[in-house]
Amino acid sequence: MISASALRFQHSQCSKVSEGAVCRPVRLGLCVGALALLLFATGCQIPSGNTQAAVGPQKQEMLTLREGDVVKISIPGAPNLDTVQTIRRDGRIVLALIGEVQATGLTPADLQAQLAKLYAPQLVSKEVIVSVVSSSFPAFVSGAVLRPGKIVADHPLTALEAIMEAGGPDYTKANLKAVVIIRQEADGKTHNYTLNLKGVIEGKQNEPFFLKPSDIVYVPEGFNLF
Repeated sequence: MISASALRFQHSQCSKVSEGAVCRPVRLGLCVGALALLLFATGCQIPSGNTQAAVGPQKQEMLTLREGDVVKISIPGAPNLDTVQTIRRDGRIVLALIGEVQATGLTPADLQAQLAKLYAPQLVSKEVIVSVVSSSFPAFVSGAVLRPGKIVADHPLTALEAIMEAGGPDYTKANLKAVVIIRQEADGKTHNYTLNLKGVIEGKQNEPFFLKPSDIVYVPEGFNLF
């Protein structure tokens, strides 16, 4: 026969076990729920791979071809017509079967579409691939600079940037108010442009003068008072 005290002890133990059995699932459920909310929030903040792929190309700047760029023309249907061309000073390239083609001012995709149309009557396959091998051009800096000579740019370059690439002006004798750009134009004539770069260095507003391939930047000497 079980005493009353033993019954009370068993009841209290059962209550504790029952309480623990109920609490543990509740706590586990709360943890799982919190974890699910965290994962959901994280998933909303991180773009998927498809989203990144769709946005990425929109941020890429379109490359415009210019004089001095080297382009490779590939025609899978007629590999004997494949060629690598340097865009001439007049902005043109010369290709077999179709002759001279204007390239400057176009993107590689634009030039690719244009060549596909020009080659269409002569080729079974209309596929043409245009790729840029290099996009650089030479310029020359002379006169009152620290390191006169040839520089090679792989990006749009202003006259002031070219002078800085040449070590900067020799401030003891350089006359930055009358910097001369000597340029041979597409028509074969030579034109001179005079720039006042002293104001630019002093922080005054001025339109940047961008160089073209083979431009000569001449920094004359002047009289400086100390």
